[in-house]
Amino acid sequence: MQVAGSQMIIGLVIGIIALVFLILKTKIHAFPALIIAAAATGIIGGMPPNKVIDAITSGFGSTLGSIGIIIGFGVMMGELFEASGAAEKMAQTFVKRLGKGREEIALAITGFLVSIPIFCDSGFVILSPLAKAISRKTKKSVITLGVALASGLVITHSLIPPTPGPVGVAGLFKINVGSMILWGIVFAIPMTIAAIIYARWIGKKIYQVPSEDGESWERPAYQEPVHNFNLENDANLPSAFMAFAPIIVPIILILFSTVATAAKLTGSIAVVINFLGAPVIAVGIGLLTAIYGLTNKMSREETILKMEQGVKSAGIIILVTGGGGALGMVLRNSGAGDYIAKLIAHTSLPAILLPFVIASLVRLIQGSGTVAMITAASITAPIIATLDVNPVFASMACAMGSLIFSYFNDSYYWVVNRMLGIQDAKEQIRIWSVTTTIFWAVGLVELLIINAIFG
Repeated sequence: MQVAGSQMIIGLVIGIIALVFLILKTKIHAFPALIIAAAATGIIGGMPPNKVIDAITSGFGSTLGSIGIIIGFGVMMGELFEASGAAEKMAQTFVKRLGKGREEIALAITGFLVSIPIFCDSGFVILSPLAKAISRKTKKSVITLGVALASGLVITHSLIPPTPGPVGVAGLFKINVGSMILWGIVFAIPMTIAAIIYARWIGKKIYQVPSEDGESWERPAYQEPVHNFNLENDANLPSAFMAFAPIIVPIILILFSTVATAAKLTGSIAVVINFLGAPVIAVGIGLLTAIYGLTNKMSREETILKMEQGVKSAGIIILVTGGGGALGMVLRNSGAGDYIAKLIAHTSLPAILLPFVIASLVRLIQGSGTVAMITAASITAPIIATLDVNPVFASMACAMGSLIFSYFNDSYYWVVNRMLGIQDAKEQIRIWSVTTTIFWAVGLVELLIINAIFG
């Protein structure tokens, strides 16, 4: 076991070094770099070659099976938002209702709420056109807006049930889901505030806005946000109801499905609700709502052309997202994560930090926050049960530890950066990896303080 474990670690280290080198220092694109790193990690780590191939293909396929279709539908919807003026209408509505100058706060709150019923990946795909539209209208950096939105989404997704990770952790620690929801909100608020502060700072350092035609990105000299722009109603824009409908409809459908599952609803009604609330179906219905509700002034040819433009932009997002899933699956199947986690579990760390540290390491190794928190909970729950540790806080430690330094093996890393138009790896790390590490660190401080008071 010791020899096998050492070989796993060697494979892991070499694979990660190779990945970082290929992306930062060579002409190799991120997608083949991910596949090369996945193959090197598996082979050097002692996996049989056929198992490495199986892990790469299954990881690629399973990742895209859950999000590939959603990305495709989402970018089509985004193009229709742009072409019909719906995104412009949404931007106007948000600014009017929530006040000028606080757009990133509005998006963070939106993400915070939206990610309770749906996956953060899906939420960002659906809502990122809104960040783009507000950026074009206000001249505020899309990086500020996008980071705030993405942070609100992933923090809630990681900390607050009914998303799968927190629910699984609550079950492993045998705690009340309601308690985890309440404490998750308490922990999440300071983390979200920290993310907004950083989003404002990094948006000035990497100042990027959409071009006037919305087809590309520009890097002009930094401009102070425009607060006196015209908010007059434009008769050529769709109504606020119709503009928001393609986003609201899938969210409501997914929320209904979540409630039906939590309530253990059965029968034909439950079947229909769960079918319509499946993210792929729900976002597809959102796309149909956009097609038939927003394109009245566009011809059939124009509508299809716009959607095809969206598909072209989705191609690279889908490939690198699947590549991240392939690497994550190899790291998972190699056993490196479980091996390191068990080593940490036998150290003299304070008990409350055991689940936090294990979740952090597993997340760094294989990329999935859900897998990281579930792995940490499954290893530490039996240990915590014998110690004087509040199981609710141990559960939160698993969830918050899983947020550390999102990077190349995390599909959400690619979704966020690519949809914000960021291609440089160093900028990608500053924009998203550093952001997640900031609210991970805030979570650690919160954990230590709250556990000392209430634990």
